[in-house]
Amino acid sequence: MFFSSLSPKQRHHVTGIIYSILGAVIFAFGLNIFIIPLSLYNSGFMGVAQLIRTFIVDVFHLSLGQVDISGFVYLLLNIPLIILAWTKMGRGFFIRTVITIVVQTAAMTLIPIPRTPLIEDYLTACIIGGLVAGAGSGLVLRGSSSGGGQDILGVYLAQRFPGFSVGKVAIIINIFVYGVCLFLFNIEITIYSLIYGVIYSLACDRMHIQNINVSVMIFTKKSGIPQAVMEQMGRGVTSWEGAGAYTNESTQVLMVMINKYEIHQLRQIVHSIDSQAFMIFTEGCSVTGNFERRLTG
Repeated sequence: MFFSSLSPKQRHHVTGIIYSILGAVIFAFGLNIFIIPLSLYNSGFMGVAQLIRTFIVDVFHLSLGQVDISGFVYLLLNIPLIILAWTKMGRGFFIRTVITIVVQTAAMTLIPIPRTPLIEDYLTACIIGGLVAGAGSGLVLRGSSSGGGQDILGVYLAQRFPGFSVGKVAIIINIFVYGVCLFLFNIEITIYSLIYGVIYSLACDRMHIQNINVSVMIFTKKSGIPQAVMEQMGRGVTSWEGAGAYTNESTQVLMVMINKYEIHQLRQIVHSIDSQAFMIFTEGCSVTGNFERRLTG
């Protein structure tokens, strides 16, 4: 009842916050339950936080028992990136990101780390942990938010440079993180951490459907669809005049490029004008030129 009473824009923000909170908890669960008990290291800035945590515990002998302080260290590392989110990426993204980081930090602190690994096989734990944590991070990004760290950098760079994605940025940062792991720890820990990091990045990109471009062809006999799409979605539309080969009736052929997240909105717009419109969706298109990548909202 409450949700149905909201405007479409308000529903978008509420849905984004729900995705962000749920994704943050899922990420923390995957990390604390499957990865940390095996002394493996996460990718990106969280991996940097874990390395700092290890340094603090081993050198200064500061420990809170079963409580992992890497979440708090991660929060401190994110302060300059949160400022970047505020100044460059919009108020809505900033608010959702702050909520996500706070929830993620709390979840990492409160979710108990098993004293003995639930899955003792390293490869299996890396696969399951990578899928769970990556899906959590992807869900956060799907909610037009970020968990901080490489997520903010990834979204920012993906907006500016079409060749970037959050997963690719994470892999680049991982070269540094796992290089340090190789220097400090045995090679087995480094290799399995790297396997986890790759699976995490792939799962994150797969869940983050704003990374998936979709070309749409629309066949309609009614007018008004191009104007509605441009006004409500801000997307450009190309149109042709066509004819049915069998009926020889005049048909308007439209083409628009969107991301996968916008499919539902486009369908609603088209069907509100022409319920009989024929639509073809082609996912995974490579785009060059003036196409706006919308990774936040």
